[in-house]
Amino acid sequence: MSTPAPLVAWRPRLTVRLRMTLSYAGLLVIAGAVVAAVIYGVMRYVPNYPLTAANPRDQTPVPTRGELLDTIVTLSAYALVFLAIVGMAGGWYLAGRMLRPLQEITLAARRAAEGSLDHRIGLTGIKDEFTDLSDTFDEMLDRLQRSFEQYRRFAANASHELRTPHAVMKTMLEVAIADPEHQDVRELARRLQETNQRGIDLVEALLTLASVDNRAVELDPLDLATTARRAVDELRAEATSAGITVTADLEETLVMGNEVLVHQLVTNLGQNGIRHNTGPGGTLSISTRDHRLVVTNTGPVVTPQQAGTLTEPFAKTTGRHTGSHGLGLALVDRIVATHHGRLTLTPNPAGGLTVIAELPAANL
Repeated sequence: MSTPAPLVAWRPRLTVRLRMTLSYAGLLVIAGAVVAAVIYGVMRYVPNYPLTAANPRDQTPVPTRGELLDTIVTLSAYALVFLAIVGMAGGWYLAGRMLRPLQEITLAARRAAEGSLDHRIGLTGIKDEFTDLSDTFDEMLDRLQRSFEQYRRFAANASHELRTPHAVMKTMLEVAIADPEHQDVRELARRLQETNQRGIDLVEALLTLASVDNRAVELDPLDLATTARRAVDELRAEATSAGITVTADLEETLVMGNEVLVHQLVTNLGQNGIRHNTGPGGTLSISTRDHRLVVTNTGPVVTPQQAGTLTEPFAKTTGRHTGSHGLGLALVDRIVATHHGRLTLTPNPAGGLTVIAELPAANL
């Protein structure tokens, strides 16, 4: 036997416009009632004896206090009914005009909930609470639209980048299986190792990028020069192998930062300067001063338009390192943003890039 559904008491839906209308009308009626009560109270002090005209020949009847009070009560009742009608009609009209911007905001929010983020409210007129809410909502939609577009590009690029090394390894193995007698096993193993390492590096970079975006970071005072010096020492072997000359001018400067992430910041910028350089004979300069990290490298000419897109995931430029997955500067941008700092990328006239990462100074 099925259990009957519980009865839900019906409750009328009182819209904001109706409640505002009732409030306007109620206040108007209450104000009228107060005025009528005051007049009624004052009239009670009128003498109650029969009144006569100043001229005895004038026989015009003069009302008594009781008759005046009765008239006041009757007229007050009519006046309150009139005020109630005027308050309802005027309140409904005024409430509709006042709430019209809110209806536009509600429409935009409904469209956004359905997945349409290209609609903007754009309220104009006198600056008030509604225009402030409209501007804030439009800014939120702008940020959401940019985030979703970046997410779609990121997902598409990540899918492509993750698929590529697996497709390459699959092709090499299929060729080896089809003609095993004419395969150089040592060369095949080397190529498989390189392709597999590229996939591992890509996955690790994606995980690091997601970790920076989704965790709260504790910032402590640290010497940017000390952290940079340790990262530079680790980069010298790769720079020497590539024929890149590394110079470091590391001046002590205290910043608020996370040591692990700041080390990753210097490492990524250094690797970017080495791998996207001109090759043997190129230079890489790393300096710290005034809570800023400045990394300058030689390399191919980068246009200002290209520089503006390099912090997007999977953005790539020309350079000797063809196996780059394009996440280095994207991770740098996330790290600087996590530290509430500022990142500036400026193309050098002769080629290469100058990157300035400004971190918050430590107030000791």
